[in-house]
Order: sequence, then C-alpha cells, then structure tokens
Amino acid sequence: MYAKSISVVAITRVGVETAIKIKEVLDKCGLNATVYAPKKYAQNGVCVLEKKLPDFFAENYHNVDALVAVMATGIIIRAVAPLLENKLIDPAVIGLDAKGTFVISLLSGHYGGANQLTRVIAKGIGAIPVITTASEVTGKLSVDELAKILHLSIQNPESLVAVNAAIVDEKKIVLVAVGDVKFSLNQVNCYEIKEAKNCVETLEIIEDYDAGIVVITEDLQIGKSSKPITILKTRRIAVGLGAREGSSSESMVEAVESALTKTGLSLAQISSVATVDIKRSSQSMINAVKKLGLPLEFLSVDALRSLKYQGLSPDSLMVQEKIGVGGVCERAALIAAGKNSKLLLKKTKLNGTTVAIAEGE
Repeated sequence: MYAKSISVVAITRVGVETAIKIKEVLDKCGLNATVYAPKKYAQNGVCVLEKKLPDFFAENYHNVDALVAVMATGIIIRAVAPLLENKLIDPAVIGLDAKGTFVISLLSGHYGGANQLTRVIAKGIGAIPVITTASEVTGKLSVDELAKILHLSIQNPESLVAVNAAIVDEKKIVLVAVGDVKFSLNQVNCYEIKEAKNCVETLEIIEDYDAGIVVITEDLQIGKSSKPITILKTRRIAVGLGAREGSSSESMVEAVESALTKTGLSLAQISSVATVDIKRSSQSMINAVKKLGLPLEFLSVDALRSLKYQGLSPDSLMVQEKIGVGGVCERAALIAAGKNSKLLLKKTKLNGTTVAIAEGE
C-alpha cells in the first residue's frame, strides 16, 4: 500500500523520541519511513527539517504515501489545509501528541490507508488509535475501503457521498459483479452480492435496492439510474518472479503463495507472472506458474534495465554481473502490471525465490 515512503515529522524533543519509536515500528513492518525534526533535535538518523513546516508539507505532500506528524492537530490542519484535493489523491495524514498517547487518523482514512497505518502505529508504540470515519464507527465497510481492500479503482468518485451515506444509514445495498470479475469476497460481509452479464441486467438488479456498487473488468457505460451507484474497476496485478538455479517448482509456488498472504491478495486477482527471458529454459519455473494457473511472461534484460521507478530495492551485484541487471522480480512485476504501476510488495525472499507484486491501472 505504501509504495513511496512515509515522512514522520516532529518539532519538540519529546516528539522526536516518539517519532523514532514510530520509525522503529514501521521498519519492522518493512515500510520506508524517514524522521524529520529541527536541527537542534536531529540525532540517531533523524533528518534535519530545514524548511518551515507548511513549506515542508507542501513539498512532500504528493511525494509520500503518508505524513505522520507528532504535534498538535491544529498545527497539522493549518499546514495541510491549502494542499487538500480529494480522498483519491491526498496522502494519509496522521497526528500524534508528543508523548504518543493518541494516534489520530486525520485524512484519507480508507483509500489513503490512514486508518490502517493508525492501527499499526498505535499497536507498535502502545498508543490509543483514534478513528472517526462513519463506517468504522458503525462497523460497516465503506465503498472506498472496499475499493482499497479489493484493489479496485473508483470510476465515479462523485457518487461516494451518496452511496456511503446509504451504507451508514443501513439501507439496502447490493454489489453487482459484471461479467468475468474475479476477486476474493472474504472481507465483503455487509453487501448482498449479485452477478450480471451486462449493463441492462445490472440496472434491473439495482432497482430493487437503495444503492448499488458495480464491479467491472473493462470500461462500460452502466447507464442512468434513479439509485446512487458507484462503479469500481478491477486493476491489473502482476507477480514478478526470480529464482536461483536448481530451485524447485514447489518452492516457487510456496514463495508466491506467501507473498499473496502478506498482501491479502487472492490468486484470482493476479493477472500474470513475469520474469527475465533467460528463464525460458527453467522447467521448474514454467511448472510452478502452470500450477498457479497463470500466464507467464518473459521480459528481456534490456526491458528490465530500462525501467525507471523510484523506490526499487538496492541492486544485487551478483545478479548484475550474472545477467546484466541488478534485480528481476520488482522490475518484472512493474512492467507486467502495465500503465502507472506501483509496487504493492517489494522484493521478498523465500527458499531461493524472490517475489514482488505490482498493481497497474
């Protein structure tokens, strides 16, 4: 979820101590976090906060996944207010008091992941999480949270207010899967689920409900309805795979399944597996991907080398010398995921196999 980075900012001595604890928690979770503080408090790897706070927030706002601010909420609100756009673009913003008693999800709770990150930080430092989004309070899943969990893009965000209001008000809601939609429904327990072959069937189903959520795999014009409808589209998710010579197909399957478990993804949500083309002769890899029931894409070293992406894991000198590029799985996943792809899971290693997962449009 946090493919870019997380900035943790503190402005007092006590706040910096709390910020360092937060970074330790995030590091254990494999999340890339940097602590910033005024020069007089910069120590133990803390970066110097060289700009005024509003200027720092403005510079970093769209370059990070989350801003964690250890300071009074009033300071945070005044700093981020001029930067606000919408919940699909804004990063997660989280506030803490200097002693780390409370962790408050302030902005982009669902789609930006602030609620989830709030829970992680609170558990890690022994604080109290403060989450005030309506669906959290009522125990229901909002549409934007559903989209985040199932890795769906929101096609008509202007509909969210009406559909989420219907959910909170406990009205009749239906989720309609149109065509060949494949995703795990284990975490969707507050909607009635229906299937439709086309747009006409979809509208007919929704007419019996107060609001609808429609999941599609390709661009479709659903048509007009008297009921509020949010349209969600499946994203392309790809697995990048690398393996030592002699690795068994069983170990590769185990590595992929382990990576899916870490991200909460199901095999049904994966579009393809990709690797470097020198693996064309690896029968073990071919067999492993066949067992997974997925197509296998081979990419040239030149294609992998030419990929530009901020946040790749450090290159391996051994891999660089052996095949001509410093890493395979992350680059392969990003290319296979397609346009505007981002890493959902950075390189993980298990039994001689490396796996990464990326999500595109």
